Amino acid sequence: YKLEIEQLNERYQKEFELIANRILETKTEKFTALNKTNLREILDPLGKYIVEFKTKIEEVYSNESKERFSLGNEVKRLAELNLKMSEEAKNLTNALKGEAKTQGRWGEMILESILEKSGLVKGREYFMEHQLLDAQGKPLLSESEGKKMRPDAVIKYPDERSVIIDSKVSLNAFTRYLATDELEEQNKELKAHVDAIKTHINTLSERGYDDYQLALDFVMLFVPSEAAYVAALKAEPDLWNYAYDKRILLLSPTNLITSLKLIHDLWKREYQNKNAYEIAERGAKLHDKFVGFIENLEQVGNFLDKAKERYTDAHKQLTTGNDNIVKQIATIQKLGIKNKKSIPNHLLSDADSESTEL
Repeated sequence: YKLEIEQLNERYQKEFELIANRILETKTEKFTALNKTNLREILDPLGKYIVEFKTKIEEVYSNESKERFSLGNEVKRLAELNLKMSEEAKNLTNALKGEAKTQGRWGEMILESILEKSGLVKGREYFMEHQLLDAQGKPLLSESEGKKMRPDAVIKYPDERSVIIDSKVSLNAFTRYLATDELEEQNKELKAHVDAIKTHINTLSERGYDDYQLALDFVMLFVPSEAAYVAALKAEPDLWNYAYDKRILLLSPTNLITSLKLIHDLWKREYQNKNAYEIAERGAKLHDKFVGFIENLEQVGNFLDKAKERYTDAHKQLTTGNDNIVKQIATIQKLGIKNKKSIPNHLLSDADSESTEL
């Protein structure tokens, strides 16, 4: 009889351990691993979106703060640039001796120097000696000369349109005007200087830049010498209107710097608007992600509640009722079986208290 009890006890103990291990350990480990995986899949993308969203906002406000702070320095820098350009233009004009190719290249250098300091980015907002193409991608030809259209500079606007700049106006007469001290010769060369600018205005007007569908309805004619520009307008005050009637804007270094500043401001607002749109788009994605996170988190809470209920049910099977498992095993132990391990005291206490209440 004692041997049967020992065998029965051993069988109960093995079954109990097997059931307890399967229910409490296996289920718990699988549930924990599943929850860790689910939480990681939820939290990792959410954290990434939050970091990107924060970085973008900080970048936008940082740029705006820097731009407001540097406004005074920008005005000062433009004034210094204008003074420097005027001095360089006067010195170089005095040095020129009538070589048209040299004058043209010098005008391009002054133009490019101003563009480089305008805040616009070469290859993105402006292009030097840019080949103009038609809607089919073929090179445009000048109506008057039959040559490919390759203006000195092309500046893009945010609306995809472009403004064309030419800087090859002749300053031969103006250099002769500076070189003479005789009043009669000065008047003669000054008139020749005005006529040279008019000739170039007419040439640009006949070149056919209107065929370039992305171009604005005017072309900028850049006079690289402030002194030459002022002298021409002083000699013929209606010269600017003469050019404007032919859809040509006559510009000096000062006028060009101001115009480029306005264009740069347009681009700055364009990029700020794009950043604002991207922030709004990312914010919408972050909102949707956060809602999904809350839904999944609630599911995790439900799983935890169900796991707690299952644990409570399993614990009741161990300690609740007169014939609970713990009490039966304890009774078998009292009958004198040999066992290496004992039931934990807190389980025995729970089983006794449950039995007493019943």
